[in-house]
Amino acid sequence: MIKQYELPFASNALEPVIDAATVETHHGKHHAAYTKTFTDLVAKAGLEGKSAEEILKNLDAVADETLRTGLRNQGGGYLNHNIYFEQLRPEAEAKHAPEGALLAQIQKQYGSVDALIEELNGLGAAQFGSGWSWLCKAPDGTLKTMKTPNQDNPYSCGTDLVPILTLDVWEHAYYLQYRNRRADYLKALWRIIDWAVAEKRYEG
Repeated sequence: MIKQYELPFASNALEPVIDAATVETHHGKHHAAYTKTFTDLVAKAGLEGKSAEEILKNLDAVADETLRTGLRNQGGGYLNHNIYFEQLRPEAEAKHAPEGALLAQIQKQYGSVDALIEELNGLGAAQFGSGWSWLCKAPDGTLKTMKTPNQDNPYSCGTDLVPILTLDVWEHAYYLQYRNRRADYLKALWRIIDWAVAEKRYEG
């Protein structure tokens, strides 16, 4: 089912990390538009009943190139934002560090959570133009980091990875408040990322 993630908090609840105007524009305008357009394209392609993940994994099955491109872009915009907004919580409510199996895997591969955060922030800062930085789970339980341009994600890129955390580096995610200071936005964002969501995705 194609459904926009509903925020469980007020538009000003992420302040001072993300201001109300950014939340209202990002979620209320951009994400809503991706959701509506993707829903229309899914109907046009006769793919109702399939999940966004399934559609993006099987884009090659869509013969019409224009429709295929639209599904990739709009479906990515829809799904990526669902993943992004689901992991955000007001600073006082967010779980600020992972535990359990996810923490153990992070320590095994990266040495520390701080080292992983530095890598993800570096990928996001280095992404030319719009895009995303990702922490993903491989089928064997190992963690992989990657960056993607535009609205691409691990599914549309043909990987077997499952996203468990993402950083949005499109300008609409931060520019009203941070202007061109993308690195400052990325650093601050971790104050409102809820690691409990990433743990659930990793263990699911």
